Amino acid sequence: MNFLAHIYLSGDDPELKIGNFIADSVKGKKYLDYPERISQGIILHRKIDFYTDTNAIVRQSVSRLFPKYGHYSSVIVDILYDHFLAANWSEYSNIPLKEYTLGFYKLLEENYDILPKRIQNFLPYMIQDNWLLSYATVSGIGDVLAGMNRRTKNKSKMHLAVVELESYYEDFNSEFHSFFKQLEHYTKDEMSKL
Repeated sequence: MNFLAHIYLSGDDPELKIGNFIADSVKGKKYLDYPERISQGIILHRKIDFYTDTNAIVRQSVSRLFPKYGHYSSVIVDILYDHFLAANWSEYSNIPLKEYTLGFYKLLEENYDILPKRIQNFLPYMIQDNWLLSYATVSGIGDVLAGMNRRTKNKSKMHLAVVELESYYEDFNSEFHSFFKQLEHYTKDEMSKL
């Protein structure tokens, strides 16, 4: 899953949200350097990633992209699934997506000093362009995929995956909804063990 899903799956716990959000920028046992609840958010993120990567429904989505995008397919699916979460946000939250994202950015700004350097560097751009809100549109996801493609020095060709998103929109949407129900149950269970 990508940023929005990880934040959403953290529930209303601010520190868990921060940990779940920064986890990809915290390697190995460095999570132990953070306050306990943020550290637990990092661990939760890793569990969500493992569950996602090994899920049969997700693998079905990935297999649709694999012939063209190879090992980048799973990254693309993570991003596409965030699109479906954002596009169907009212099914998951009573807080409008714009309000939710602005609240999260405020939380990050209030905790700026604890964020890894990589996140501190991109945070102004994330807020300025409201990345999380932009996930709700196909063009917004196109921008995200184009940015990812640039980060791979144009090797991934991820920017082209908008074609598959549009061609197989209902298939991906259906797979997302089926999978996300499972993921929500899994995450709630894991959170109860923290």
